[in-house]
Amino acid sequence: MIFCNMRKWIVILSTLLVWETQQAASLQMGQVRPTRVTDSAWRADVKTVTLTRSGVELEAPVLTMGDDGTASEQMLLQFDILADEAENLHYTIAHCDADWHRDELEPYDFMNGFESGEIENIEFSFTTLRPYIHYHQLVPAQYAAFTHSGNYIIYVTNGEGDTLLSRRFWVSEGTVKVEAEVTRPYDGMEILRRQEVDVTLTPPSPPRGTALRPEWERVLVQQNGREDNARWLEFSGYDNRALAYRYRQANIFHGGNTFRYFDCSNLRSPMYNIVRIEEYGGEVFAMIRPEENRSKKHFLNEKTLNGGMKINVWDRQNKSLQADYVWVNISLPMAQPMLDRSIYVVGQLTDWKLDSTSRMDYVPEYKAYVKRLLLKQGYYAYQLLTCSPTPAYASPSLQGGDVLTQIGSATERLEGDHWETPNRYTVFVYHREPSDRADRLIAVKRIQ
Repeated sequence: MIFCNMRKWIVILSTLLVWETQQAASLQMGQVRPTRVTDSAWRADVKTVTLTRSGVELEAPVLTMGDDGTASEQMLLQFDILADEAENLHYTIAHCDADWHRDELEPYDFMNGFESGEIENIEFSFTTLRPYIHYHQLVPAQYAAFTHSGNYIIYVTNGEGDTLLSRRFWVSEGTVKVEAEVTRPYDGMEILRRQEVDVTLTPPSPPRGTALRPEWERVLVQQNGREDNARWLEFSGYDNRALAYRYRQANIFHGGNTFRYFDCSNLRSPMYNIVRIEEYGGEVFAMIRPEENRSKKHFLNEKTLNGGMKINVWDRQNKSLQADYVWVNISLPMAQPMLDRSIYVVGQLTDWKLDSTSRMDYVPEYKAYVKRLLLKQGYYAYQLLTCSPTPAYASPSLQGGDVLTQIGSATERLEGDHWETPNRYTVFVYHREPSDRADRLIAVKRIQ
């Protein structure tokens, strides 16, 4: 009997050991890690998605909480669907952690009012060659307000429950003073090609605001809208009462170059960088002036939207409903393809992603890289970035100096890197104490 019981326990312990080993392996390989949410569209007919603070067109959607501890500002969500018939669509808002994973907060934990609703404003395009339906909605609903700071995401779904798109936004407490400065690199290396972003955090005088401790704070710096080189900074020491994040490799960014841009606002006459416009088969095609390798050229300071876009149409009054969709052809002549890297068209026009939607294809008969995008009339800025065929670029999960060894410079090959480039940096300061259930966003600072 004793022997049988011993065998039984050996089997049970062996089974538990195997299960724990499998779980550990799964965690190590990231198989059970939550999916990181992004700005995405899951249907090809969903176009021109924007989420902006109401009344502010060209800035990232960052809401700030007031003295009452809530953020009652609204955002404007807009997008088009290339179709003839309207759909019943709904939106849902969720809270995320600092790494953009859905967290455990329920709607009543992060806002007053309803976190979901129906998209009520539906309009049909007119005087356009390609018909589309324009959806727009102020969110959250009237009388609703956010009560918890942090990262947020809004999803749009149809009647069958299928997700059409997602867009991220931020709610900031604004309780901490952030000082940030763009300087020459502290290590004295490549001072003509790189920029250093130094940050200090100063808490308000007691008893107001949030107490700061290095183990509770996480500081993220983003260059323009790019995510491939976003950096978590490393705490470097105290500066009186302030927490300093400076003089580390993670603070250093390659300068890049001013953004390339084109203007397809007028389809009757080519605008800036458009060499030819043709219409056939009921569609419009715009040929952009062939691009060039700018890495060996002198820096040229031009004012652009730092990778943004602005919908516009010259000869119509309603840009939301009368701007047409155009097939824009981008080309980069090159005698031979790059064997070690792929080329991507990166900016708001491709949701700042390095994937199949932004990757250029090499066409041997043209001896050029080409990319064709279906875009709404307007002004667009972008860069040509190069990464390995399977990009191992940095993500916000990487820490400190690991970032530079992972990505190198995606702008070096085709854009060139310059200290003078007027990049727009955004600093996000997250705070989480041991008793907190979710990450808080205590400050957002923009530098340009």
